[in-house]
Amino acid sequence: MGWLFTPFRLPDHVMNPEPDFFTSTFDKSKIDFFLIEDKETLFPASTRNRIVYYLLSRIPYSTEDKDKKGIKRLLNNGTYTSAFPLHDCRYWTRSRDDNCESERYSLYKNWARFSSFYKEQPLNLIRKYYGEKIGIYFAWLGFYTEMLSYAAVVGLLCFIYGVATFDENIWSREICNETIGGQIVMCPLCDKKCGYWKLSTTCSSSWQSYLFDNAATVFFAIFMGIWVTLFLEFWKRRQARLEYEWDLVDFEEEQQQLQLRPEYESKCTNRRLNRVTQEMEPYLPLTSKCARSILSGATVLFWISLIIASIIGVIAYRLAVFAAFASIMKDSPTNKLEIVGNLITPQFATSVTASCINFVIIMVLNFLYERVAIKITDMEVPKTHVEYENKLTIKMFLFQFVNYYSSCFYVAFFKGKFVGYPGNYAYMFGPWSGLRNEECEPGGCLIELTTQLVIVMVGKQVWGNIQEALVPWLRNWWVSRSARNHPESLYSRWEQDHDLQNLGQLGLFYEYLEMVIQFGFITLFVASFPLAPLLALMNNILEVRVDAWKFTTQFRRPVAAKAHSIGAWEEILNMIAVFSVVTNAFIVSFTSDMIPRLVYQYVHNTGNAASMSGYITHSLSIYNISEFPPENRPDDDENPDWFNAGNYTTCRYRDYRYPPGHEKQYTHNMDFWHILAAKLAFIIIMEHVVFVVKFFVAWLIPDVPSDVKARVKRERYLIQEYLHDYEVEKLKNQLSLNTDVHNDITACTCPTTDAIPKLEVLSDCLT
Repeated sequence: MGWLFTPFRLPDHVMNPEPDFFTSTFDKSKIDFFLIEDKETLFPASTRNRIVYYLLSRIPYSTEDKDKKGIKRLLNNGTYTSAFPLHDCRYWTRSRDDNCESERYSLYKNWARFSSFYKEQPLNLIRKYYGEKIGIYFAWLGFYTEMLSYAAVVGLLCFIYGVATFDENIWSREICNETIGGQIVMCPLCDKKCGYWKLSTTCSSSWQSYLFDNAATVFFAIFMGIWVTLFLEFWKRRQARLEYEWDLVDFEEEQQQLQLRPEYESKCTNRRLNRVTQEMEPYLPLTSKCARSILSGATVLFWISLIIASIIGVIAYRLAVFAAFASIMKDSPTNKLEIVGNLITPQFATSVTASCINFVIIMVLNFLYERVAIKITDMEVPKTHVEYENKLTIKMFLFQFVNYYSSCFYVAFFKGKFVGYPGNYAYMFGPWSGLRNEECEPGGCLIELTTQLVIVMVGKQVWGNIQEALVPWLRNWWVSRSARNHPESLYSRWEQDHDLQNLGQLGLFYEYLEMVIQFGFITLFVASFPLAPLLALMNNILEVRVDAWKFTTQFRRPVAAKAHSIGAWEEILNMIAVFSVVTNAFIVSFTSDMIPRLVYQYVHNTGNAASMSGYITHSLSIYNISEFPPENRPDDDENPDWFNAGNYTTCRYRDYRYPPGHEKQYTHNMDFWHILAAKLAFIIIMEHVVFVVKFFVAWLIPDVPSDVKARVKRERYLIQEYLHDYEVEKLKNQLSLNTDVHNDITACTCPTTDAIPKLEVLSDCLT
C-alpha cells in the first residue's frame, strides 16, 4: 500500500542527501581510518560553522587584558555590528558555483513553500544545513502535528455526536418550552440593577452548551489522558531512532555541560581546581550565587503576583460591568434580531469583553516579562549553556503557565462555585464592595469556559503567526527594498544575509514555548472543547511551513548546535500530561453538568425508564421574593414589564437547597450531598483508571525500539573490530619495518647510535 503515500513523499536525494556510513567520533590520530575524499567536505557546513563559532567566542583580542576575548564582547561594544554564518545561495535560485550544493534553495523548494504543506519534512537535509538542534525541533513539531490528527478526528466525532443527538436534549427543550422554562421566574443575577428574568431566555446558550457537554465529553477526557501518554512514549521512540540515524548515540552530554559559557568565564575572576578535568577553572562564590538566586526568585514571584493581580482585576471588571450590561441590554435593539438576538446576553457580552481584555493583558505582560526573564537569567551567570537554557525555560514557563491559564482556571473551577444564595450572597471583597460573585447560567459554566479557551487559544495562535511571519518580512522588505533586485556581483552574499533578521540565541526557545503552551490548552481543558485538537492541528500544519519559510527566507543562518533531545521541554510535557488528568476530571465533575444529570437520571427519576424529564425543575431551588434584603432587591424600573410582584411570590436559583417554610430552609438538602459524593467518586475513579492505563502503556512501550538497540550494538561491535584490526595491522607494519632495519644493521657496518631511526609503537595496542 506504499503507493498511496507517494503524493506525500519527497525525492530520495532530498530526503537522504548523504549516504549512510558506519560512523565514529573523529580522531585525528586515526585519520587513515576515515573515508576522506576531500578535506573541505568531510564535515558538513553546520559542523564547520559550529567549530568556528566556538573558537571565535573564546579567542582573546587584547594582549594587555586577558578578559577581553570573544566575538560576543566585540558585538556588545560595537566593534562589529553582527557575526553570522552565510547562507549558501539565494533561496529562490541555485548558486552559480557548480561546487555549491544549493541546499537553501532545495529546502525552500521542497519544504518551506506553503504549497508543500502535505509533504513530509526533509529532516536529514534540515539537520545537514542547520544542525541537529533545529533538526530535532522540526522532527518534534512534525511528530506532534501527526499525533494531533488522531486526537482531532476523535474530538470531531465527539462534536458530531453532540450534533447528532441534539434533539435528544430534553432539559434544553424544557428550558425553551414556554409552558416550562417560560413560566420559571429566576432570581436577579446582580444587586439593584438586575431584574427578574425567565429561564427561557437562556434557551440558545443551553443548546450550545449541549454540543460540548454530553456523554461523549467523559469519553474524550479519558481518551486524551491516554493519547498524551502515547504521544510522549512514541516520541521517545522516534527520538531514539533519530539519535541513531544522526550519530547522537555517543553524544557526550557531560562534555557539553562542561563547556563553560564565555560570559561565565569572563565574569568569574576566582579560580579553583576542577576534579573532573584536573584543570583550574573560574567559579562563582557560594554567597554571590545564593544572593543572585534569591533576587532572581523574588523577581519571578513579583511578576507572577502581578499576573494574579491583573486576573483579579479582570474578575472585578466582570462583576462590575455585568450589572451595567444587564441594565443597558434590557431594552437593547439587538434583542429583536432574529438570529443573534437571543445569543447576545449580558453574560455573553461580559464574557467576551473580559476575555479580550484578558488577552491584551496577557500579550503586554508577556512582552515585558520576556525581557525581564533574560535579564535575571543573565544576572545569575549560569555556568554552562545547558544550565542557562534550563533556568530560562523554567522561568518563562512558570510565568506563561500562570499568564495564559489563570483565566481558564477561574472560569472552570471558581466561577459559580462560591455565590451563596438569595438573601445571603457572597461578595468578592465583602459586602461593602458591591462586587457580587458571578453565577453560572442554568446551562452551566462549561460554555463560558469554551468561549474563554477559544478566544485565548485562537487569539494567541493568530497573533503568534503574525509576529513570526509578517513582522520579519516587513522588516526585511524595508531594509533591502533598494538592493534586493541587484545581482550578487553588486549585492554580495554577506550583505544579503546581513539585511535579514537575526534569529538570536533564544529563537528556538520561543518556538518550543509556543507549542508547549498550545499543548497545555489542548490537554488541560480539552474536556470543555473537543474541537481544540482540530484547531491546534490546523494551526500546526501552517506553523510547520511558517517556521520553515521563516528560517529559510527571513532569518540569517543560525550557528549550528548539537542536541540529542528536546531537553527540559520533555519533563514539562510530562508534568502537563499528569496534571491534565486531574484538571479534566474536575472539569467533568464540577464545571460540566454531567454528574448532576446522571444522578437525576438513575436515582431521582421515578419512571419505568431512565429519563431526563423534570430535570430543570429539580435542579433549581426556590426563594421567597418577600425575603429579599433591600440591598439585593432590584429597583422597580429594572424589572421587566411582565413581572408583577402580586402574581409572583417566589423565584428560582441554581442550587440544591430546602425551600422556604422548611425547618432547614435555604440550607443544602440531601440531593446536594448525593451529587457532591458522586462528583468526588467520579474524580477518584477517573484519575485512577487513567493513571493505571497511562503507567501501563508507558511500561509496555519501550523507549528505544528493539531494532535500533540491535543496530547500535552491532555498529559498536563492528567499529571496535575494525579499529582493533586497524591497530593490529599498523603494529605489524611497524614490527616488520623494525625487523628490516635490524637486518640492515647486522649486514653492514654499524652506524652511530644517533643515526638509528626511532620507531614508536602505540602503547594502547600492546595492552
